[in-house]
Amino acid sequence: MLIRYKKNLEKIAMGLLSFMPQEKKDVKKLLQTIKEYETNDGWHLYLWKDEDVLGAIGVKIKEVDKQVIIQHLSVTPSHRNLGIGKQMVHEIRKQYQDKYTVSATDEIQDFYDKSEDISDQIDEQ
Repeated sequence: MLIRYKKNLEKIAMGLLSFMPQEKKDVKKLLQTIKEYETNDGWHLYLWKDEDVLGAIGVKIKEVDKQVIIQHLSVTPSHRNLGIGKQMVHEIRKQYQDKYTVSATDEIQDFYDKSEDISDQIDEQ
């Protein structure tokens, strides 16, 4: 299930975001990204929690355009290929679909497109 990021989960969130190519395991860049999620009202970071925190998904909300853009998406390497990333995308789409158009950055677009298939299957159930 998706949970909203809180400061006490900072190290876990930074660890998950460090798997993203654009973050490049650069501690300074990771700290800047986390700070942006903590201080910018238009940035929202969610963590995927099963028994442990296994993934992170970050969005930027553009109120003017009524858009939600998925800009960060990461799953722990040992839990990849289990559908967690697709479930996170599905939950974000479900959460924001009534008021916003959901899309993804160029880096995430291919994965986002593949995730739409699972969203359709989940909605049919």
